[in-house]
Order: sequence, then C-alpha cells, then structure tokens
Amino acid sequence: MNPSSLPELAGLASEPVARRNLDPGQCALLVVDLQEKLVPAIAKREEVVRNSQVLIRLAGILQIPVLLSTQYVRGLGPTVPEIAGLAEGVPAIDKTSFDCFGSEDFRGALRQLPGHRTTALMCGIESHICVMQTALGALQNGYMVHVAADAVGSRSPQNHQLGLQRMESAGCVLSSTEMMMYELLRRSGTAEFKEMLSYIK
Repeated sequence: MNPSSLPELAGLASEPVARRNLDPGQCALLVVDLQEKLVPAIAKREEVVRNSQVLIRLAGILQIPVLLSTQYVRGLGPTVPEIAGLAEGVPAIDKTSFDCFGSEDFRGALRQLPGHRTTALMCGIESHICVMQTALGALQNGYMVHVAADAVGSRSPQNHQLGLQRMESAGCVLSSTEMMMYELLRRSGTAEFKEMLSYIK
C-alpha cells in the first residue's frame, strides 16, 4: 500500500498504544464473519453475539462507522440476523481471504469512511483465524487495533486464547466490551450514556 494512504499516527512509535485514549472520531468498528453457519460452533457464542450487539449499538450512538465482513457467504451463510438487523444499511463485504485486508473491496470501504479513522475496534470470529489475521493486516496498514476479547470467539477455547495472545504480542490492545464502551463514552450523565444504559444493566 502507498505510505501516503496510511493513517497519520504521529508519535505512535514513541508512545505505547495502550496509553492513548480511544477517540470515537478516529475509530471504526470491524465486525468479522458473524455468519449463520459459523456462529453455532463457537464457544460462548451467546456472549460473543451479545457483546458484538452492544458494540454495534454503541457505534450507532457515537457515530462510529461499522464495516461487516463475511467469509465465502455462499458456503458459510450470511451474517446472523441478530447482527445484521442492528447494522441496517451496512452491506457485508464478502471475501475469500481470511484477512479482511486481503480484500480490495474491504480496503476501499475502510478508506472511504468519513473522518480520519486511525483505530480499528474489532469483534467477531474466529479469534485465531480471521480476527487475528485482520488485526495483523490492520497493524501492517498503519492502524491502531483494539480487540474486545469478550466479543471475539473460536470453536475451541484454546484457539481463542492463542489468537488473543498472538494479537497482543503483535501490538494490539486487548480490551473488553465494557472497557471500550466506558472509554468511548468518557463520562456519565450524557445523552449517549443514558441511551446505552438499557444495554449495559
């Protein structure tokens, strides 16, 4: 990729990513491969889907753009209704590469998002395959990456943990749905906080 198209992350090399506060205006939410034929096999699938729903709702409230991906939709089915219904108007970008950044359509959609997006927030499946490879792709393309560890999953808990370890070792920030949510909301008492309350009680 042309270096001039990479996000401008001045000072990133000298400042650990985990010290930088999340800014809604710089974030995009990547929802990876939550598909009808994949989700039923995922360990703790209800938690993964529920937390992904929370993040999508939060993105809507804070005007954070959302990108959806599917892996070979003809074979693995469309995005599960619980997710697709919350992301109306966001077409899923189908791919055959495990890394979303291997898809020109995905890279193009990310580049065309409004505002200056430097940070990828991630949820979806599987932690050790498409989520991990997409996280590495995002890092290689100059993005900061925050992964909601309780909103990603794999078929086996061991692979889930290995995927998280690999992403953290590569430079991703491991977070949780609540950590992301409260960090992005910043304070209580706001209209956005009150709107999210019904989803976090």
